[in-house]
Amino acid sequence: MIVKLFPLWVIAAALAGLFFPQGFTGLSALVVPLLMAVMLAMGLTLKPRDFYDLRDYRFAALAGVALQFTVMPLMALLIATLFYFNSALTTGLVLVGSVAGGTASNVITLLARGNVALSVSMTSISTLASVVMTPLLMAWLVGSTVTVPAAAMIGSLFQIILLPVSLGVALNVFAEAWIKKLRPVLPGFSVVAIALIIAIVVALNGERIGAMALSIFAATLLHNLSGMALGYWAAALLRFDSTICRTIAIEVGMQNSGLAATLALKFFGAAAALPGAIFSIWLNITGALFASACLRRDEKKAQESR
Repeated sequence: MIVKLFPLWVIAAALAGLFFPQGFTGLSALVVPLLMAVMLAMGLTLKPRDFYDLRDYRFAALAGVALQFTVMPLMALLIATLFYFNSALTTGLVLVGSVAGGTASNVITLLARGNVALSVSMTSISTLASVVMTPLLMAWLVGSTVTVPAAAMIGSLFQIILLPVSLGVALNVFAEAWIKKLRPVLPGFSVVAIALIIAIVVALNGERIGAMALSIFAATLLHNLSGMALGYWAAALLRFDSTICRTIAIEVGMQNSGLAATLALKFFGAAAALPGAIFSIWLNITGALFASACLRRDEKKAQESR
């Protein structure tokens, strides 16, 4: 039930942070440990064979990851420019575009009848690649206007992503019987942890949200939708079938915004973390709507073929 209502929990967390900031601002030190726990939970759902299974669709996976690390950061910079964002919000939006795909994409892919194995593989690859790609993209795209501590970011991403995910995979291999009992609670735990991160970030930005609410919400929505649309069209141009196209669209458009908010809070300040928090709200709503549209399209095709 917790996982199925993920969009509502995210919205509720954002509202709680906005209207009851005193209950969350003192918890900012928990943001990094919470995200590390989410990454550990992700690792506990993976096995080495999830990476080996790429043999059947390696080109689709590599194309999707390439699109993710080009379309999303470049669109973020373009949108931030069009909206005349200040350096903090521009940095935050570009950071959203430069991180890995979010784990929620795997759930949305399942609902949309996409290729779940490809989705999991793309999320895993982009998560590992982000340890290097995210700092490099940030230094390239916004390094001329803000100080980007690329080396420190690589170290933090190694700590926040690589170590927990690797530990999770190892535990899943060597302690599978114990992990199997734990696995049913992992999705719910991840939802609660991400919702708490969003509440904290929103609480730290209460005044800024009031001043720029409309533009931030519009920019993050446009970023999310453009990623999904361009991901789908690019995959179609590469002549992938509709199942692969919708999977790549979801992976490209749905970023690990919790990671973006955490890194922004750690390296660039509370204002830069705001786009990541708002993006978290949109990606769940648009992802669910996209999945619904895919199902309706499938049903229409099935009726026409009868």
